[in-house]
Amino acid sequence: MTDPAASPDGTAPPRMDELLTNNRRYAETFGLGGFDGIARAGVAIVTCMDSRIEPLAMVGLTHGDAKIFRNPGGRITEAALEALVLGVHLLNVDKIMIVPHTRCAMTQMTENELREKITQVSGQDAWWQHFHVVVDQHAALVEDVHRVTSHPLIKDRATAGGFLYDVDTGLLEQLV
Repeated sequence: MTDPAASPDGTAPPRMDELLTNNRRYAETFGLGGFDGIARAGVAIVTCMDSRIEPLAMVGLTHGDAKIFRNPGGRITEAALEALVLGVHLLNVDKIMIVPHTRCAMTQMTENELREKITQVSGQDAWWQHFHVVVDQHAALVEDVHRVTSHPLIKDRATAGGFLYDVDTGLLEQLV
């Protein structure tokens, strides 16, 4: 039986101490210090936590250009709205991209199916947990763009668009 957490090449995932060792190696040549936290390109990207997405690279930006907010499904949650309000008023954000993606796990099960699955694999009751599953990505994207463009602290200060990122081609398609 293969380890479900193993890398695609079959190697075991790194342990926490290995990650910290990697960080020390990274810090030895770290050259990105000194940024002030302002979004240089005026962009905020709300996208999924999926590791197939490289938010900056997919739109030709680099470190310091944008604010990135990630969550399962790339939804505009209360926490995402909080981040966007801060970005718009304090961090130079005037363009907001909401970017869910193809083949997203949050679109594969109903809320109850996901709760059942988490209950099964964790051995603990997960029926109280809300997971924000996405039944219809296009409808959810329309709703999320509306939440941003109608928010009283954002609506006249930033433009917003809804895009679908294709994890197999790397292309964005504007849907809203």
